[in-house]
Amino acid sequence: MTKTDTQIQSVDMNQIQAIGEFGVAELMAMKESIAKKLSVPQFNLFMYQMNRMGLDPSLGHGVPILYGQDVNIRIEYEGWKSLAQKSKGYQGIYSQAIREEDEFSAESDDDGIITKVNFKMGKPPRGKVVGSFSVAKREGHKDVIIVCDLDEFEKYAKKNPSFWKLDNGGIDPDMARKFAATRAVKAQFDVAQVVESNMMALNTGEGEQPAEPTRRDITSEATEHPRNPGTEPVSGDEEARMKKLKSQMKANYTKLELTDKEAMAQHMQQYCKKEGDTPTEAELKEYLKIMDLQIQEKQLAADDLPL
Repeated sequence: MTKTDTQIQSVDMNQIQAIGEFGVAELMAMKESIAKKLSVPQFNLFMYQMNRMGLDPSLGHGVPILYGQDVNIRIEYEGWKSLAQKSKGYQGIYSQAIREEDEFSAESDDDGIITKVNFKMGKPPRGKVVGSFSVAKREGHKDVIIVCDLDEFEKYAKKNPSFWKLDNGGIDPDMARKFAATRAVKAQFDVAQVVESNMMALNTGEGEQPAEPTRRDITSEATEHPRNPGTEPVSGDEEARMKKLKSQMKANYTKLELTDKEAMAQHMQQYCKKEGDTPTEAELKEYLKIMDLQIQEKQLAADDLPL
């Protein structure tokens, strides 16, 4: 007898695992609300990484974004703030939208780094939003001050007007504040590195969750099947595949804004795990996966800010 869609869905939902402090019932509710497009294994992995970072999707800390079969995480401002609050030396974040009738000025040092802001709120009605600023304070560190202009908001408002625009056509002050605050948090605290490492683990399968796929160990493959460049014959098919991979690498370098050979070489040295002097086909494929992740994160920052 063929199972119905409802029966299949019921079986799939039974695969949801309790993760950290998240119970199965809570996870099932989140799966049906914020992660409908994810399969249950994808959702389990998403929640595992959120729990690993100490974030809670039900509090608006982040949402899953599906790219083909890969799952990425968009960290919302509430998530960045939560990570900052757990950082050593956290002393607070102050943010404000700047409107037409407000008085605002900023002072900077010889290097152009903003060191002080002067803000006086105007009398209502204060007018439309023309900018925003945020100050992130951390013990033992200088204050990080971020000032944003209207033109920085407009390019995102064109892409996502429902998020950024008010009914009168002006910029939403909450979005303006979050935009500056997110940048200040990422500049003052080490939260961006925490997120980047977990994004990498999310799509490579690295981590402690045995039910999810694990990343293939290229080093062990190379050891078990040693490659001696220059002595093994290269088939026409392999040469064509290598040429295609290198073409993809070149395109990815452009997307990552790596335009000079030195920058490309440094990037490859840092992220391409290779056994010999010349990377194998498998090693290039792994490298391209990492590049694709970085491109996705860059695209998220462009499309879905405040990041």
